[in-house]
Amino acid sequence: MVRIKDILREFRAEFLTASVLPALLGLSVAVYETGRWEPYLFFLTLAGAVFLHIGTNVANDYFDHLSGADEANLEFARPFTGGSRLIQGKRIPPGAVLTIAVLFYLAATAAGVLLIMARGATILLFGLFGLFLGIFYTAPPVRLGARGAGEAAVGLGYGLITAGTYFVQTGTFSAAGAAASFPLAFLVAAIVTINEFQDAAGDAAAGKRTLVVRLGRKRAVRFYSLLMIGGFVSIAAGAAFGLMPALALTALLPALLAFRAISVARRFHDDPAALVPANALTIVCHLATGALLIAAFFVSAART
Repeated sequence: MVRIKDILREFRAEFLTASVLPALLGLSVAVYETGRWEPYLFFLTLAGAVFLHIGTNVANDYFDHLSGADEANLEFARPFTGGSRLIQGKRIPPGAVLTIAVLFYLAATAAGVLLIMARGATILLFGLFGLFLGIFYTAPPVRLGARGAGEAAVGLGYGLITAGTYFVQTGTFSAAGAAASFPLAFLVAAIVTINEFQDAAGDAAAGKRTLVVRLGRKRAVRFYSLLMIGGFVSIAAGAAFGLMPALALTALLPALLAFRAISVARRFHDDPAALVPANALTIVCHLATGALLIAAFFVSAART
């Protein structure tokens, strides 16, 4: 019998900040520009984003099992890479994992329908695109991750959470809302990329040709470095062009963590165990940068 605690582990809740932070950032930009917010619409947006995220996490476990990628992965680093390992540990049967994924996709769809009723058909485009990216990140026949497009898909998907949250709050788009979506989009793509290093051998054996597999670990460090640096360059550019408040420059502080993570990746890209600090630092960098950006917009809004 499947236990509740195993179902909860399947959600991989420790990574849900990747969807919570962009939603909060979109809200903070809306408050900064308009001075108000719609609580019901925000929490509905947040619920939809989190449900979609959980559905995608769970679906990835199922389809990586189906392709043999997780079974072939002997170099995974818990809890960062290799999936939840619940199927491999015989804790949850594959069919139950797929059922959980479908239920959360349906919950995300229900949240989307309510948002469409409140804000119009534009939300449908956000929802359909988000579902496409989430389902087909690992699901056949598209398998974005296996085609070297998974990193871009993740960055784009989470960037759209920021832009989508802003749209739900304001009913419109703005340059500031678009600019704010870039930093966390770069950094979440960096999380996906660095986590692919330990998975590379298993992915290659299963025919899952991520960018790390395609480039090789040594060259993939350059791509990872560009993503990390891109996150902070986009903050500096946003502040320089007046699209972010000057206080947003405080979000450059985690760049110190980013350079440490890059240094570890350069030294230990072929050593799965020694690379773990880079996995952890990248996640902390995303969390700290997001928190500082959100605070910068809210504090600046309170000052005006």
